[in-house]
Amino acid sequence: MPAPPRPSVVLPVQPVVSRWRRPVKHPRAIWVAAIAATALCFGLFGVLVGASIESDRGSSSTARYSPASEPITVGGSRDDVFDGRLDVAAVADQLRPSVVTVSSDISESGVDGEGVGTGVVLTADGQILTNNHVVEGATDVRVRFAGERDPRPAELLATDPSNDLALLKVDIDGLTPAVLADPDNVRVGDEVVAIGFALDLDGEPSVTLGIVSALNRTIITDVGALDGLIQTDAAISSGNSGGPLVNAAGEVVGINTAVARGDATNTASNIGFAISIEQVLPEIDVLRAQADGETRSSGFLGIGLDDRTDGGQGAIVTDVTGGSPADDEGIKKGDIVVEIEGKAITGAGGVIGAIRDHQPGDEVEVVVERDGERKTFTVTLVERPDETG
Repeated sequence: MPAPPRPSVVLPVQPVVSRWRRPVKHPRAIWVAAIAATALCFGLFGVLVGASIESDRGSSSTARYSPASEPITVGGSRDDVFDGRLDVAAVADQLRPSVVTVSSDISESGVDGEGVGTGVVLTADGQILTNNHVVEGATDVRVRFAGERDPRPAELLATDPSNDLALLKVDIDGLTPAVLADPDNVRVGDEVVAIGFALDLDGEPSVTLGIVSALNRTIITDVGALDGLIQTDAAISSGNSGGPLVNAAGEVVGINTAVARGDATNTASNIGFAISIEQVLPEIDVLRAQADGETRSSGFLGIGLDDRTDGGQGAIVTDVTGGSPADDEGIKKGDIVVEIEGKAITGAGGVIGAIRDHQPGDEVEVVVERDGERKTFTVTLVERPDETG
């Protein structure tokens, strides 16, 4: 049996957030918006999966635009993608018309400023994908295309804070959409390029080279868990948020979203994270549906979680809500969740991410270890209880 649950210290995860300019007398004074993870103490004691982590996806913006316009372009086979080493110059040139600067006017806690990030063109008729944290709290959003001097107004169609993605729309046709990679083509060791407007530097976007360091990473941020992430050593900086991580064929394998920062007791070097294309593709459909007026409630399982502290993998159940789906099916305090829907669980964040992407009424297969034996439960999720009542 694992040691009793306790907070696990992890590297602080800092989303690659936009810069802010203070107004009036010091227009060039800047500070990095440190939406750093509150996960220095990762222990999720009493956090009920699907309850305190997920906000309803339909609670953000609803647009006047029906997004059922053009399909997303997905790349070809792996043999077509990997033909020799990555040509950085060719990839950068290929992506140039499909990567945009995203700027926004933001007012937060009495401070007005401008956020700057990056976006990826999804369709020829003006759909653009970026990070939610680039446009969160924005009163006005603009995008600027390669070769253009002036930005264009953009409409915020839909956001999903829990997955850190947002969908924008500009009133223009004939754009060059980025090609999104087939998720099956992404492997550890693949060379990749991160493209984005790092630090809002003048001119063209910054381009950095690295590899896919790992797949299916999970991190905890201030709004919950991001799972299924690609870890990369390609340099990612503030302003890269929402920009593409691209393979040798110029196909987008992920959306850059976060970096790990060292602290007094931990060292982090070249550890960045991108939302994997495997997560992005279904999320585009969710955002489009939301933009078209559909609301989506989050599923509720009803367990509290913590990581193991004995070096093992899995998530310890620290609490079970009475009358919840987990309680009804017989999941107990002390169980170790090791698998959900056939996917191995390495920590508490993995459970949070897995449940977050399901809706009330979905049946979810949960595998736990109890007293050295595996038990499988088929749990039907319910709608998240009203936290105010």
